[in-house]
Amino acid sequence: MTSDNPKHAPDGGDVTEERPFFSAVLTPYRSLGPNGFLALMLCTGALCIGHAVVFLIVGAWPIVIFFGLDIALVWLAFRLNYAAARASEEVSIYAHEIVIRKIGPGKRRQEFRFNTFWVRLTVDRLEDEGVTRILLTSRGQAVPVGDFLNPPDRTSFASALTAALAAAKAGRPVLAG
Repeated sequence: MTSDNPKHAPDGGDVTEERPFFSAVLTPYRSLGPNGFLALMLCTGALCIGHAVVFLIVGAWPIVIFFGLDIALVWLAFRLNYAAARASEEVSIYAHEIVIRKIGPGKRRQEFRFNTFWVRLTVDRLEDEGVTRILLTSRGQAVPVGDFLNPPDRTSFASALTAALAAAKAGRPVLAG
């Protein structure tokens, strides 16, 4: 059988793999990469150790413990920040279904499915800030999308999601641009 032939379901009908009208993967932005983190930790460590040596020389040795604690807390804060950055959301809009997959810190997964024709998209805006919240609601279930995005990215995503949802309800594909 060649790849041009359609696959057939047990009832004799054709089975086609449905392609989404719209698909997006949202990830949080982190401005400090691994090299920047290394530079920050080296500078923080050098400053703390330099000051700790001065306090040690003047006889205030208990203060040295706090400088070590400073280094540990900065390192821990950035490690927790990078762990939270592994979160993501995948939004796919098909002809009859919207699928939202959320992957949180610690690989916690959630999946939400909505009927395309019954879902309501709510976009909250502030005049000076842009889009502040994107919410998909259907049958009493509300799912926020893109909460971790900055306002300009959230505004851009809200526009694309609105157009894709309108196209799915109208039954025409969205052209990627």
